Amino acid sequence: MSVVSVKDLEPQLAANRRYWTGWAKADPDTDLPLYRTGIEHPLLNGLLRVRGRSLDEAAAQAHDSLDGSVWSWWVSSDSDAGTADGLIARGAELTGEMPVMAVDVDEAMSFDLPDDLEIRTVVDEHEMRQYVRAYSGPLGFRPEDEDSLVAHELNFGFPGVVRLAGVIDGRTVGTCTLSLGAEVAALYFVATDPGYRKRGIATALSVESLRLAREAGRRIVTLQASEEGARVYQRVGFETVGTYRTFKLPN
Repeated sequence: MSVVSVKDLEPQLAANRRYWTGWAKADPDTDLPLYRTGIEHPLLNGLLRVRGRSLDEAAAQAHDSLDGSVWSWWVSSDSDAGTADGLIARGAELTGEMPVMAVDVDEAMSFDLPDDLEIRTVVDEHEMRQYVRAYSGPLGFRPEDEDSLVAHELNFGFPGVVRLAGVIDGRTVGTCTLSLGAEVAALYFVATDPGYRKRGIATALSVESLRLAREAGRRIVTLQASEEGARVYQRVGFETVGTYRTFKLPN
C-alpha cells in the first residue's frame, strides 16, 4: 500500500465514498457520487462530493435522484473549492460537522480488553440481525427499518467489509464495521448499547479493528467521528486530519 501518512487525506475520503456508496451499489469514483438506499437516515442516502460540476447542475441532479428520501450533501476537500459557501448562498442548511480522524496502526495505543467481552466476526443472517439491532438505537435508526438494514448489510455492494460484534453473556452490546476495500482502512458504525457504556467496549472493538487492518496490510485507518466518539478515538491514537460538513438542501 502506498499511503504512509495520516495527513494524506484524499485516500481517506476515497475510502469513505466507497463505503457509503456500497450501501446502494453506486459508483464511488464519479464527479457526483450519489447513493440512495431508501432507508430513512441521513447517512444512508446522499451526495458525497462535487468535482468539476456547477452547483446548480449538481443540486438539480441531487433533487432528481434523492427527493423523497432523508439525505445529506457531504462537503470536504474532495469537493470543488467554494462548495460549502455556494450551498449556503443557495439556502442550504448546515446539519453537522464531523472530524475526519486517522491513525497509523504502528503508532496506535494498546489496551487491556474487558474480561467479559468476546469479539466475534458477523458471519450469518442471525448474527447480522443482532448486529443491526445493537447499532440501530444508538445511531438513530428506526425499528421498522431493521429488515431493510439487514438486507443491505448482507448484500453490500463491495467486498472487504468486516463487521465486529462485541458480545457479553451472549448478547451483542457493541458494533464496529471495518472496511478494507480501499488503500486505507476505515471504521464505521461504532456503537455501544447505552446500558454497557463506560466499560471500554468501543475502545476494544476499535483496537481489534486496527489489528485486523494491520494484518490486511493497511498502514492507515480513518473514520468520521461524533463529538463523543472523538474522545474515544483520541485515546487510541487517532488525530483529526480534516473535516466533513453535511448540508440539507431547501425543497
